[in-house]
Amino acid sequence: MNHLAKNMKQEQVHFNQIKTAFEKMQSREDLLHLLNEVKPLIYGEKTVPFELKQLTWYANPRLSGKRYTEFKINKKSGAQRSIHSPVKGLKAIQRTLAYILHCIYEPNKAAMGFVRDRSIVVNAQLHAGSNYVYNIDLKDFFPSIDQARVWKTLQLKPFNLNKDFNIKGTLGDEKQDSSRLDIANIIASLCCTEMEVERKIETGEWEKVKRNVLPQGAPTSPVLTNIVCQKLDYLLSAVAKRFGLNYSRYADDITFSSMHNVYQSGSKFLKELHRIIAEQNFHIKESKTRLQKDGYRKEVTGLLVNEKVNVKQRYIKQLRLWLHYWEKFGYERANSFFLKQYMVDKGNIISNKPEMINIISGKINYLKMVKGENNDLYLKIKERFDMLNVKTDTLSLILDIWEDEGIETAMNHFYKKL
Repeated sequence: MNHLAKNMKQEQVHFNQIKTAFEKMQSREDLLHLLNEVKPLIYGEKTVPFELKQLTWYANPRLSGKRYTEFKINKKSGAQRSIHSPVKGLKAIQRTLAYILHCIYEPNKAAMGFVRDRSIVVNAQLHAGSNYVYNIDLKDFFPSIDQARVWKTLQLKPFNLNKDFNIKGTLGDEKQDSSRLDIANIIASLCCTEMEVERKIETGEWEKVKRNVLPQGAPTSPVLTNIVCQKLDYLLSAVAKRFGLNYSRYADDITFSSMHNVYQSGSKFLKELHRIIAEQNFHIKESKTRLQKDGYRKEVTGLLVNEKVNVKQRYIKQLRLWLHYWEKFGYERANSFFLKQYMVDKGNIISNKPEMINIISGKINYLKMVKGENNDLYLKIKERFDMLNVKTDTLSLILDIWEDEGIETAMNHFYKKL
């Protein structure tokens, strides 16, 4: 058995053990025990176990006070997105909880975001080569999901954290366990926080209210959105099958595609689509709705899907430009050029400035994921990057030797590298 197969087999053992332990939970203490069984899988064997008072503390905002740090990032539209980053202790609990939820929940095949072995590339591949691609976005996706909805979803299959769930004892007897409802309550409380959100009132207008909701930035929010959306995915998959369409959802980004056009205003398909989304307590962001037709550039989650999945030409041009600056001006000067352009493009307020070498490396790995490891364009760009990286490392080393041991030793080292 090779190393990868062995790891996969071991991981499946962990999954099965976690599922079994979750099914048997009857108290907060049982939840704590499971969290402490799973935590070393994430943080290593020497990690400090959670204590029950930590769960109680972070589950009650009145006790714990400030649980999140809020910051805003700019969207391409010019609007701002609020990110809530949990404090260190809460984040550790949420990361561990997210792992447990991933073990228990099997996502719908249409859910592409935050799912193992799925990505924006897999999402785009489903729609490549279609004549028509129809995109919609859901408004305020994470904060549109209230804590009460998370709590209710955890009572359904496969979690069954409800007072009517039967637990078989060692002698085969069965009992109803109301304390499992308390487990659902503490999990929902740990994963949600109060913030100002928009809600549609009976007149059809939007008003700002305070609600406990899923925060964007919490490790548990992505998996919980998929769990909450399991009925939405089921219903929209059924509609897609009825009308002969492909359907996928990457977080709040929903895509349908087909060789035929069923997307005309007032069509049966659109009426059914709007009905289902409204019934599932979501709202379509009309400004982001678009129908992409054959003969024009078609995109799905930022990737081109006209014939096959591909990156935009601007992506390649930008990579080549940064590598050209590096080759012509050296790393330090090129990095200053890069930083100015990168900050203009992103517009994010960040404390640590990104390094050009790290961003380029990430973008090249992304290019590999989209085009494949044997693609000529990917290999040529990677070769340029690797050569520049080696030269930069060598120059840095020689300058260090020059400073510590003098120019003669540094030059001798330089000639050996030639």
